[in-house]
Amino acid sequence: MEKSNISKYDQKESTKVHDINGTQYDSASEKPNLDGDRLNFYLLILLYIIQGFPLGLSSAFTIILQSKKIVTYEDQATFSIALWPYIMNILWAPIVDALYIQFIGRRKCWLIPLQLLMGLFMFYMACNIADWLPESGKPNLKMMLIVVLALNVLSSTQDIVVDGWALTMLKKNNVSYTSMCNSIGVLFGIFLGEVCFTLLVSEEFNTKYFRSTPGTGGLISMKSFLLFWAVLVMSVTFSVGIFKKEKKNLEDGIEKVSVFQNYKLLWEIIKLPNIKGLTIALLTTRIGFIATESVSVLKLIDAGLSKDNIMIMTTVMYVGKFAIPIFISKYITSIKPMSYYLKMTPIRLAWGIVYVTLIYFTPNIIHLNSTVVSVPEYYYLILGFVYVINDLLSFLMLIMLFSFFYQISDPRFGGTYMTLFNTLYFLGWFVPNTLVLKLVDITTFSKCSNDIQNLCSTPDLTSMCNTNGGSCNVYVDGYYITTAICTVIGLVWYGIFKNTLKSYQNLSVSHWMVYSRPLDIDEVHEPCIRSS
Repeated sequence: MEKSNISKYDQKESTKVHDINGTQYDSASEKPNLDGDRLNFYLLILLYIIQGFPLGLSSAFTIILQSKKIVTYEDQATFSIALWPYIMNILWAPIVDALYIQFIGRRKCWLIPLQLLMGLFMFYMACNIADWLPESGKPNLKMMLIVVLALNVLSSTQDIVVDGWALTMLKKNNVSYTSMCNSIGVLFGIFLGEVCFTLLVSEEFNTKYFRSTPGTGGLISMKSFLLFWAVLVMSVTFSVGIFKKEKKNLEDGIEKVSVFQNYKLLWEIIKLPNIKGLTIALLTTRIGFIATESVSVLKLIDAGLSKDNIMIMTTVMYVGKFAIPIFISKYITSIKPMSYYLKMTPIRLAWGIVYVTLIYFTPNIIHLNSTVVSVPEYYYLILGFVYVINDLLSFLMLIMLFSFFYQISDPRFGGTYMTLFNTLYFLGWFVPNTLVLKLVDITTFSKCSNDIQNLCSTPDLTSMCNTNGGSCNVYVDGYYITTAICTVIGLVWYGIFKNTLKSYQNLSVSHWMVYSRPLDIDEVHEPCIRSS
């Protein structure tokens, strides 16, 4: 990276002031104020909604497949690979940051084709979903995996573009709102793709709550729902292409950087001592909670709970999630987010034990006998309370973590920084998610009720047991073994990284920049950005 590439940024210095809460602002700028920035604010939320929808759709298919009782945890582990593009997009993030068509816009020239392709893939899925996921019979997991994987590749690449644009679309004094746009937008997109899709296409939900005649299907077909989203995504894309102009920003003053230089920049960022420590922490931070997050809902469905009732309960939880960023957004920039993240970590680990205990007793509570399921109203109250608290803790920790990411990202290379942090976060989520599903399958042991020699270890042995009038009964449930292992790892993680992460948030931004000098404690000017 040559000095000429960043010299214009070097010349920009301004003193900093603090408000009564300790929040740092440039004296030349105002405190956060959305006046004149509201359209940009709402556009960012809309783009993040589009980004979150494929993630929600992936979760919806997981729940629908489990409710049909025709897939194993091994199948679920395979299907979870569809989420892996979010841990691989760091490989092409430097390309997205470096290659662009100036007159279209650095971010628009990527956003438009990506979202148009997303719309086309949704259209293709809509036309074939009835064959891939029939009402009865085995689903075509291979085709579902391929198309959902393609959607997530596009969505994860759009994530690079929108994260980079978010740091410059809003005014400098409003950048702190990007965390709110991200959390609300992606969350609402996931809600639409997961909860709304699952409920609206469910015949059971339609029959029970809208008194529809059995056999008429859901309130809307899967094909119609996906077609609607295909049209919506393409309409938004055309509108952005025609009406939204990219304003000149900090990055426009930088000489165009080559792909090679961007990869070199990424490597220089990764080599920073603080980034190395943060990388290890992010790759392991979710292991303590991953079994509770990934498998608990599937275990509830296995126990006999209706997927529709679980989704209704999830809807209540989402209402709280939507409200939280609105109330805490003005405090995000004035707190030390990692301190709050660390305070909630042991609470969430303990709450996971409460959640698992409830799941353990669920079959005894809701089964009148081996075939009839009757769920008492008090059980839903208890489950709802435990489920909502667990998810709200997860969501609050996510907001604090992403707030920290935005605080330490260099806006000159925002797409690269945010993509690196997102990739590390998702890598620490999706890989353990797949491994945990496989571990549950490996550590679960069953045997045939009328043939103790038959351990039901393969589909053929299971079929043989059923053919002979028996049933495969679980005598060792791998879910509880896996959860115990994860909880212990989570406690060890907390002991190792507690003090390290607290110290990271006390460092000045210059300690996270590749081309900067450290600030002396008495300095009031921003760090001069120098070439290495």
